[in-house]
Amino acid sequence: MTLSKRWVQHNQVAIYAGAVAAAVATALVAPGAQSLLEPLINPILAVLLYVTFLEIPFVRVRAAFRNARFLLAALSMNFLVVPVVVFGLTRVLPQEPAILVGALMVLLTPCIDYVITFTELAGGDAEQITAATPALMLVQLLALPLYLWLFVGPRVAEFVEPGPFVEAFVVIIALPLGLAWATQHWADGSTRGRRVRATMGWLPVPMMGVTLFAVIASQLPRVRESLDQIVAVVPVYIAFLFVMPLLARAAAGLLGLGVGESRALVFTSVTRNSLVVLPLALALPAEFALAPAVVVTQTLVELSGMVVLTRVVPTRLVPDSGGGHRPEPATSE
Repeated sequence: MTLSKRWVQHNQVAIYAGAVAAAVATALVAPGAQSLLEPLINPILAVLLYVTFLEIPFVRVRAAFRNARFLLAALSMNFLVVPVVVFGLTRVLPQEPAILVGALMVLLTPCIDYVITFTELAGGDAEQITAATPALMLVQLLALPLYLWLFVGPRVAEFVEPGPFVEAFVVIIALPLGLAWATQHWADGSTRGRRVRATMGWLPVPMMGVTLFAVIASQLPRVRESLDQIVAVVPVYIAFLFVMPLLARAAAGLLGLGVGESRALVFTSVTRNSLVVLPLALALPAEFALAPAVVVTQTLVELSGMVVLTRVVPTRLVPDSGGGHRPEPATSE
């Protein structure tokens, strides 16, 4: 099992590339798969987060709750710095309300789910992200209507409902976290539990591949239908992927964060909450019919960018320096 896990981790980029290629092929050859795959996205994310949480010792998560410096850094980057960047980047978009609203909804909300996995894969301090998730969730729920009101107008802000946010937090975060804690507790006192935990140790990378496949294969047909109208948002999303890691790295240096915390700050600053925002976009009135496709486009751009960032962040942007926190990979028995 150790060899299998090591091989999977060493070849993770190839696995992700294969998943993306298979998803694109599926979307092109069998667009009807969208209706089958879309309901599976949240369950797949829940499994992904469960196996990711299993890799994180909960004693470190408890300690992370006491790290006020990182929490304040994450909140400041996501709700002070990001809105300024987003406002500037979206000024170049066509003055089509649906396109602008879709872009704002997704770019103004920090990710609460697979950001933990990407942080872990890049050797970042995933415990800090896990501990910060409730605060990120609550603040974005309160801040999104405010920023939409400031950037677009009061009418759109009225349509933002808390339901999808709460449901996503329970299904994608709270439930997997509780199950992972129970599994770790079982493993501490049971040989069978240790075997189960060790067996699941190689699953985060394959599950990320499954997630990439399900999201892209299910959402690409929606993007293709409106591609000529929403192509303008792609440069904005790519620019966001370039700008935010650099700003987060600079902020981490100013705050004196360790290596693991710096990588975590980069990923929480750049990953967005597209899978939770999508139901909000779908619930908008008819005149905002393009907004869901705009949100989905960000998902496709971001997932492609994350495959690159999981390699670039630990090797170039925040390399090991002998200091800070770098979680050790779990070993299989």
